[in-house]
Formats: sequence, C-alpha cells, structure tokens
Amino acid sequence: MFLGERATQAEYFDSPERTLVETAESYHSLARINRLFYFAEPFQRYLPRMLGQKKCHSLTLLDLGAGDGSLGNVLEKWAGKRGWSWRVTNLDLSPHALQFGQKDKMVIGSVLSLPFEKESFDVVIANQMTHHLTSDDEICQHFREAWRVARHAILLSDIHRNTILYGLIWLILRAGNFPKHFREDGLLSVKRGFRAGDWRRLADQAQINEAKVWPYFGARVMLSAKKV
Repeated sequence: MFLGERATQAEYFDSPERTLVETAESYHSLARINRLFYFAEPFQRYLPRMLGQKKCHSLTLLDLGAGDGSLGNVLEKWAGKRGWSWRVTNLDLSPHALQFGQKDKMVIGSVLSLPFEKESFDVVIANQMTHHLTSDDEICQHFREAWRVARHAILLSDIHRNTILYGLIWLILRAGNFPKHFREDGLLSVKRGFRAGDWRRLADQAQINEAKVWPYFGARVMLSAKKV
C-alpha cells in the first residue's frame, strides 16, 4: 500500500555535501511552507493548555532540530505580546544553522545525546524534525533525551504520513515553483512521516509516562507528555 510504511531514503537536506547557498535556499523555501501550514500554531495552542497560564508567564524552551531558529523567534514574539517571557534555545546538528540563526541562542548537538543536564529546560519542543531520524531505536532515544532534559513537559510535532497530505504537498510544491531538490525532499518528508500509532508504540518503548499522541488536522502527528 502506498505510504503504508515509512521510507528510509535520506533527504538531500540532510547531506553534509550541501553548500551554504543551498542551505540558505532550503531555509527560504521552508519558511514559505511553514507560513502556509501555520507551523507555530500547535505550540501556541497547546503549551498554555498543558502548563496553565501561570507557568507560561516565564518559560525556558529547547527547540530540537531548530534549523535557523524561526520557530523560536515566532514563539518568543507571540509570548511577548501576551506579557510572557519565553526564552528559546535552538539546537541543531548542522553547523550551517549557526550561519542563519542568532548565535547566542544556537547550540550544535545531536538529539540522540543532548549536551544538557537533566531537567535543564521547562519545555522541550520539536517541529518536523523527528522524521529525519531513520530507525526506531534512534526515535526512541530522541524521545528519551527530550524527556530527560525537560523539567515540566515535552511537545513534539511531525508530519502525518497520508496520501491526502502527499497530494497537497505535491500541488503546493509544483504551483509554488520551488527548487528541484526542495520539491523532492518535500515529498520524501511525507513518505518519512508517521502515523499516530507509530508514535504511540515508540513513546511506550521510550517509557514516556502517560504520553498523549494524536493526529492534528491531517497534516501533523503530535506527542505531549507532562512531568508531575
């Protein structure tokens, strides 16, 4: 069945052979897609619900696979308009990411071995990052590490693997005249995405206590978990 199983083919976006110019082009294209899909909205919606308004007045967040730090910038500005202070640290494996984000907020590191002590951040988040990992073991380790360094909660989001989203992304990428590599990676990302059952099984394997997993408007799979 088409999209019945996750693809494991590597995306060009993850290649160490990418030039700085190609990386900049990819981030520009990704920003266009993110605006279309309101990429920050799930975090703006669910973090206050999970934590309550009082805790949201001051939060430290770690964004995993943050790229150029766009999500963190949006969340900090959104929180600021509400009189809240959210301080986001951006972690990414690619040294190129440092060229495009605020260097004082960027940390180079792997989501499989986070360079932070236990409960270093109030909340750990990730947006469309997990599908870049290949094996179940890697994904479980990613979940465990996110849980380890979170003080209050984790909230993770990634692509919901389904044919309707695949067709929609195909149309958007064609109509939007995106670069060839980005078009190919965009469709491959959907193939590398997840079903809700995938994440429930992996969260159980990672021993994330009382993790909640659900599909979000057909385009995302969400995982949330709170520490008591």
